[in-house]
Amino acid sequence: MPRPVWITQGDRTRMATEHPSPQAIDDFIARWANTGGTEKANYQLFLGELITLLGLPTPDPAGDDNELNEYVFERRVDIDKPDGTSTRGFIDLYRRGCFVCEAKQSGKTLDSSGWDKAMLAAQNQADQYVRALPKNEGRPPFIVVTDVGRSIELYAEFTRSGGTYVPFPDPGHHRIRLEDLRDPEIRERLFHLWTDPDRLDPSKHAARVTRDVSRRLATLARSLEQSGYAVDRVAHFLKRCLFTMFAEDVELLPRDSFTGLLEKLKDNPEHFSAALADLWRSMNDGGFNGALMHNIPRFNGGLFKDIDPIALDRDQIKLLIESAKADWRHVEPAIFGTLLERALDPRERHKLGAHYTPRAYVERLVMPTLIEPLRAEWQTVQVAAETWLQKGKHDKALGELTDFHHRLCQTRVLDPACGSANFLYVSLEHMKRLEGEVLNLIRDLSSGQASLDTEGLTVDPHQFLGLEINPRAAAIAEIVLWIGYLQWHFRIHGRLDLPEPILKDFHNIECRDALIDYDAREPMTDENGEPVTIWDGISYKESPTTGELIPDESGRTTVYRYINPRKAKWPEADYIIGNPPFIGGSTLRSALGDGYVDALREVRGKAIPDAADFVLHWWHIAAEKLQAGEIKCFGFITTNSIRQTINRRVIQKFASDNKKPISLSFAIPDHPWVSANDGAAVRIAMTVGVKGDTSGRLQQVVKEERGDEEASNVTLTERDGKLFPDLTVGANVSETPALKANSNLVSRGTQLYGSGFIVTPTEAETLGLGSRTGTEKHIRPYRNGRDITQKPRDVLVIDCFGLDKDELKNGYPAIYQWLIDRVKPERDQNRNPRVRENWWLHGIQQSGLRAALKGLPRYIATPYVSKHRFFVFLDESILPDDGLVSIPMEKSETLGILTSRLHVNWALATGGRLGVGNDPRYNNSRCFETFPFPDLTDDQARTIGELAERIDAHRKRQQEAHPDLTLTGMYNVLEKLRAGESLTKKEQAIHEQGLASVLRELHDDLDRAVFAAYGWDDLADTLVGRPGATTPLPDKPAEQAEAEEELLTRLVDLNTRRAAEEARGIVRWLRPDYQAPDATQTEANLEQAEEAAPVAAAPEKKPTFPKDMAKQIEAIREALATGPQDTETLAARFKRKPVKAVTQVVNALAALGLIRDESGRWQQG
Repeated sequence: MPRPVWITQGDRTRMATEHPSPQAIDDFIARWANTGGTEKANYQLFLGELITLLGLPTPDPAGDDNELNEYVFERRVDIDKPDGTSTRGFIDLYRRGCFVCEAKQSGKTLDSSGWDKAMLAAQNQADQYVRALPKNEGRPPFIVVTDVGRSIELYAEFTRSGGTYVPFPDPGHHRIRLEDLRDPEIRERLFHLWTDPDRLDPSKHAARVTRDVSRRLATLARSLEQSGYAVDRVAHFLKRCLFTMFAEDVELLPRDSFTGLLEKLKDNPEHFSAALADLWRSMNDGGFNGALMHNIPRFNGGLFKDIDPIALDRDQIKLLIESAKADWRHVEPAIFGTLLERALDPRERHKLGAHYTPRAYVERLVMPTLIEPLRAEWQTVQVAAETWLQKGKHDKALGELTDFHHRLCQTRVLDPACGSANFLYVSLEHMKRLEGEVLNLIRDLSSGQASLDTEGLTVDPHQFLGLEINPRAAAIAEIVLWIGYLQWHFRIHGRLDLPEPILKDFHNIECRDALIDYDAREPMTDENGEPVTIWDGISYKESPTTGELIPDESGRTTVYRYINPRKAKWPEADYIIGNPPFIGGSTLRSALGDGYVDALREVRGKAIPDAADFVLHWWHIAAEKLQAGEIKCFGFITTNSIRQTINRRVIQKFASDNKKPISLSFAIPDHPWVSANDGAAVRIAMTVGVKGDTSGRLQQVVKEERGDEEASNVTLTERDGKLFPDLTVGANVSETPALKANSNLVSRGTQLYGSGFIVTPTEAETLGLGSRTGTEKHIRPYRNGRDITQKPRDVLVIDCFGLDKDELKNGYPAIYQWLIDRVKPERDQNRNPRVRENWWLHGIQQSGLRAALKGLPRYIATPYVSKHRFFVFLDESILPDDGLVSIPMEKSETLGILTSRLHVNWALATGGRLGVGNDPRYNNSRCFETFPFPDLTDDQARTIGELAERIDAHRKRQQEAHPDLTLTGMYNVLEKLRAGESLTKKEQAIHEQGLASVLRELHDDLDRAVFAAYGWDDLADTLVGRPGATTPLPDKPAEQAEAEEELLTRLVDLNTRRAAEEARGIVRWLRPDYQAPDATQTEANLEQAEEAAPVAAAPEKKPTFPKDMAKQIEAIREALATGPQDTETLAARFKRKPVKAVTQVVNALAALGLIRDESGRWQQG
């Protein structure tokens, strides 16, 4: 019985309850068979009748307000031109969130090269319309191309992140003929495309199947281990079983033959081992198998070389049968490896319910690193083939296609930290998709016969190389690639026989360390000769108090010393991609052991800073290979801290190399991810490196919503331009130098290295505070970042700075005893001798900051990490924690400038992100020391200072009156006021308690005063009062984004001028009495030097038009990127004005829809 589906149509609802009758379908097909005419005369009628046939909602009438045109014919879009203007286009049929449809009535013979060309041109046109849609509408998951009355082609891009639309469901089945509408599955596909396109995303269905299979395998593995079988033996046995299940479902073995055999063995379990041994021998060698009564192809490949079946009892066989009944054709290799690894390893099994890295996230890096470059090359090849066809040279056109296919089948992809091959599999799948398109076009040009040169040549696992240190993951990676390859072989080639052996032992996954090689390793020993061990990183136990899984300290691994370490060699490849381990520089030794870290640093030298994240070693090696011309491109997932100063130096080194620069062609600075270690949510960055000094694409996450599956639905915006090492586009804040004028004035506070230093007021009294003279110097008020952002803890801190152990013991014995009982035991375990031996002192005492604060009645502080960036005055008696950044300056105008949105905007652009909340970090060397302060007149200083004092006093007064009121709460409300959003009841209470509207006015007045001090009142008109003044605003209005970019550009320019002044000896000290007490403050001459008269540029020499077809196409497309031009103008760019050759290229580009004629001039798209 047909299921009811509720569908919204405008503000009406109706229910589609009936499938079309066979007669209705036949009548529709007959009516539209062999229709003629033009697309404009017929396409709306054709699509309208198709919509009615399928019981779909009909389009709405188009209105003047384009934002309301969610489902209409002739949807208007504005297409940007390179010169900054735009042209108008119209989408034939558009449904927001579902599809863009482009209609043609080609008049070409079906499946001819001319017909393919027309459909490809229509697809390219639709793709341009997709990219012209307003950003707030997002990109639909489908492009639909229809040849009116004849066929419908589907292209999908489910990540909606600006990737390539690929044939859906695959290159062999994306084309729907009219007669295919008789198939209920085809009608259902179109129904969902119109109403709920995400239901068609195969990865979501495959993910559910894969999770179910993994859980069943885990249950069976646990049962076998409890029967006494070794873990590794169980894992190898189950891997052979699962591949056998897959083989029967894709009919490499007779359909249901393995499942049927298991059903028979269920009642005769004593024969299980012998029966499986016999089957697997047949699969290894090929030939007739008596149990299945069938000839078995030769699989080989090493998987069935060592058979070693395990004896199962009846219940265990039943568990195996349950797994075999799953549809293994639809297992998702992109996640199967991770889940299988967890299922087969008892130490990893607790993670089966945890999150895994979703396929959509993996694709987000694979596409720009590998697939987009390959598809760009393929597009050029198609244009070249069309150019040869227009010249009448069919063989050369075919040669272009077959040569590309040959190159595609030789393209090698390396993941040097491949795990269970999720990146390699997604790469393989997309290359197989591309291969299917290539072979389709070759067949069309060969009159249905593939070129002899392509026979036996195909994209297969030997091209996908991996390095993996975990043996179990490496073995699973090979299975994942073969399952994925076979899935796509059958989708593209159908039931064509595979050459034997089906599995080939390519040795493409190597189980070894990716960074170092060595002759041997030996256990490190301590002073007692005992082996040194560390937590193995994978053993967990249940907490006796919470019941949650916590690290099991008894799970230890030996720390080794490496003999003769040297750089590991990576396999030769064309592209490198991957997700190396997430280990911070400060935790390398505890995670990997001293021996490995020492060997790594001996091998890599000073190339990587000691404090840099582990992943930067992979990034550096790939960048070296790119510079040497050994690879074409690389892309990595890294921690999002790659933007921070120490990590960023690695990128800067290659970006600033004048002889062999490397550029970032793509980056996402901050993206959700799933940790491979424990399935926890983490934040990462994606970067893609290419050779040369080029521009790139910056994508930024502006919205995250919980999705149906593992992935959050991420909305991204995109900007083009030069990508800088801090993963920004626009003003290059990352390379601004620190200014001498700002030096020695900012520091994080003390680091305790022991919670026993913190005491309550009552405890402080028992230690002598208030009763023993001098104690007040060593028990002080204490503040950390949370004390500022939330509510102060009302605690004090023991601070023995300046005292040696005997002075403390004799002068303050109560404090000494307190510390020896509560701090020393913890310090005794510290690896750092200085920290361990000076146990009564803070681990990091910040003597420089203490000196700078001496004599000041107050100082400025800001939280190191905070959602909102605000600054406060603290009394000199308060000792700051390292969670605070302290600025030893007492002037109120300094507080005002730092509080202004000018400085906050600079701090947000130059600082990094940190923590689970992904909050902005105030990096003193980047946020403060590079910031160019304005030169203030006395009146300006007085105005800014008074406003800053009022803001500081206002906040403190309201917090004192309302003890539960926090600065974070106040500024959350302030942001909502600026955004014009309604307040909840709780926020309304905060608004009243904090007088947030008054605070808003004070900040606006301060911002205007600081803009005026810089002389930038024009920016004040756009920015003052806008949201995003204290916290990052992801999805900014274009006007605000442009103004903030201009503000950063001006500040960078001012920083450059100040740095040039300082090079001439002119330093504008912020606190000269402390920074340079013996220096004389010099008044800088701010009059700008007269601009030198411009020198006339020498006329440029015209290049020769290339002989190579691909380079001709590239030259024409580069020329058109500057703006529309006619053929004569294009030809005039080159020596001897090759009009004929240029005409042939532009005609080929136009035939494929890549350029179009507008008023006699060619323009892109």
